Amino acid sequence: MQGIKGKKVLITAGAAGLGKATAIAMMDAGAKVHVCDIDTQALADLKQAYPMVSTSVTNVAQPSEVADMFNQVQSAFSGKLDFLVNNAGISGPAGPIESLDIEAWKSTFDVNLHSTFYVSKHAIPLLKQRGGAIMNLSSTAGLFGYPMRSPYASAKWAIVGLTKTMAMELGPFNIRVNCICPGAVNGERMDRVISNIAKATMESVEKVRQDNVKNTSMSTFVDAIDIANMIVFSFSDLGAKISGQSLSVDGDTHSLATY
Repeated sequence: MQGIKGKKVLITAGAAGLGKATAIAMMDAGAKVHVCDIDTQALADLKQAYPMVSTSVTNVAQPSEVADMFNQVQSAFSGKLDFLVNNAGISGPAGPIESLDIEAWKSTFDVNLHSTFYVSKHAIPLLKQRGGAIMNLSSTAGLFGYPMRSPYASAKWAIVGLTKTMAMELGPFNIRVNCICPGAVNGERMDRVISNIAKATMESVEKVRQDNVKNTSMSTFVDAIDIANMIVFSFSDLGAKISGQSLSVDGDTHSLATY
């Protein structure tokens, strides 16, 4: 796609799921990709399938590891960077607020919000050299209230505010910043979320699964490739004037499930 070929992109948590789909889509469009992840086996598998990708084992919730990772990124990309996808995230605990473990609450913010700051802080000086774009991962949970998922929803709402602020700060440097708000994405993470909510609410797994799509116009989960395609589009020349936006890819969600 025009505007992607030869560009250098960093994708966090890019060895599996949505991140992997985005990495592959960016490579298919001609980009040079660096992926970081905490899963060493998933990184090895990705590298075996796509030898051209460069990788780092990194916990992006740890500032020191992010700093080390950027040394590897600069080496792989000769000090250049065009695009950043802040994809790292965890589902966090499920349950009523008064029942939640404090450390699990903090961990949800460390991975879903603080990592976006840590990575962006290092990426922005590189992006300022020649302009580029950042995509942060929010969620439809960053647009609606989400009972039983308060830490996740709170962190994803914060991503929306951070994205808008970054877009305003970085626009003068020809850096576009958006966040993408996926609906319920098919995959292992969503399966775990559904299982945890079922346990917390004593509902069946099937009922929770149905509840997660009943308030969408298309009544369907989305696939990782749907998100990846939007990211590629927004980074391409076709998205050259899109910035500061929360881009929903969710089959038109009206509200999230209530329990």
